[in-house]
Amino acid sequence: MSNLMSSTTSKIMLMATRDYCLTINPSTTRVLTFNRRLTCSAAATPRLVPNPPDLIKWVRREGGFVHPSVRIAESGPYGLGLIASEEIPKGSELIALPEHIPLRFPVNDSDGGDESYSNLVNLTRYVPEELWAMKLGLKLLQERAKTGSFWWPYISNLPESFTLPIFFPGEDIKNLQYAPLLYQVNKRCRFLLDFEKEVRREVEDVKLQNHPFGGREVDASSLGWAMSAVSSRAFRLHGAKTGNHSDNIPMMLPLIDMCNHSFTPNAEIVQEQGSGDPKMLVKVVAGMNIKERDHMTLNYGCLSNDFFLLDYGFVVASNPYDCIELKYDGGLFDAASMAAGVSNPNFSSPSSWQKEFLSKLNLEGEHAILKVTLGGPEVVEGRLLAALRALLTNDAESVQTCDLNTLKSLSVEAPLGLGNETAALRTLIALCVIALNHFPTKIMEDESILEKGVLTSTELALKFRIQKKSVIIDVMRDLAKRVKLLSSKESLVSQS
Repeated sequence: MSNLMSSTTSKIMLMATRDYCLTINPSTTRVLTFNRRLTCSAAATPRLVPNPPDLIKWVRREGGFVHPSVRIAESGPYGLGLIASEEIPKGSELIALPEHIPLRFPVNDSDGGDESYSNLVNLTRYVPEELWAMKLGLKLLQERAKTGSFWWPYISNLPESFTLPIFFPGEDIKNLQYAPLLYQVNKRCRFLLDFEKEVRREVEDVKLQNHPFGGREVDASSLGWAMSAVSSRAFRLHGAKTGNHSDNIPMMLPLIDMCNHSFTPNAEIVQEQGSGDPKMLVKVVAGMNIKERDHMTLNYGCLSNDFFLLDYGFVVASNPYDCIELKYDGGLFDAASMAAGVSNPNFSSPSSWQKEFLSKLNLEGEHAILKVTLGGPEVVEGRLLAALRALLTNDAESVQTCDLNTLKSLSVEAPLGLGNETAALRTLIALCVIALNHFPTKIMEDESILEKGVLTSTELALKFRIQKKSVIIDVMRDLAKRVKLLSSKESLVSQS
């Protein structure tokens, strides 16, 4: 079989953990001639083909609408974007796609039904729900392999490579310095390698006319390319309504997916469905006046940098939704409280009433969720704050009579008293210090490396870990201010 990754492709390193590296080598076995240049390499190259069809003309030709002032242009180091060639007023339609243009999976009944489609559906049985992008990615690979595909003008404009961590060199995976993300990269790498074996096994005896990829071999590299293309570009939108029900399905939206991300976007996606027409129209509308040369932006979601890097391949500086993950562990919290000078911590050996309280927070018991976070809009995750407040007091009655949401809220000052609140916040500050010391480098060292000029993957890894450390420092500063304010109030109370 000819491979969906060309034989000239440089091998891609998929780093699973700090000590486990997976290398994928494209196969050179040939059965069918495949003229399109289909590669996915670690080196940054623009589109799948050197001179792809004009995407704006294609959308218009297929019945879509594109505002005359919308242009495709370079958008920084990570790809193309959409800009305004002249000012566009608020409320203007920028792009409108009729129902047949978005690429989706499962497809409408009229689009499927043949044996190759059934075999494609069969492959999705091996894809876990959390990796939904791989399901649509299979459809993308099918269309990429199909001669004369309706979506070829769109697919040929997709990036040849992506800046997602599964394609980082091994050293740059190490450079992330953050265990939760390393775990996710490891998980996806293992899935891709295992899924490659399942795909080969399922299609090895399939007749050519029924082959889901037209007889072309699909390996872990091509699967990784497809999953990355979908995770970084697809939108989860409502499908056509049937009665009172509408499905929430992922779709690839040609041209619309070139809009960059912003937490304060100048455009928004709108779905319209006429009362007499079941077909859905997907539009992008200007949410404010868009100035000449401004990039068109959408909000991809209020996400942490873990998701932005893992699924989209970029890092947002000063991300207000970024946070760090910690495991709720009694020994760790005992160490933090003792480092903070808090006496008699009960984290490792809570009393029976404290265990019951922790169960309410889902931090105790067989099905406990022990992942807690610092940073983001909450600053301190509510469950963690409530646990600290409860475990740093011996007053069971006060905890049990206090509203749970009050104990979980940082904006509610000292619900169990000034002394208890000071102890909880100091413990959290010490916890931040421990978390910060787990990073082998300091921010100044990272910034010094960045100034020298590095590979894109190295730059992303450095920016990611800088932002994580910045989150910890910001939390420490916030908590330190609160402790200072509490100390002032304690002084006033003692004086009175």
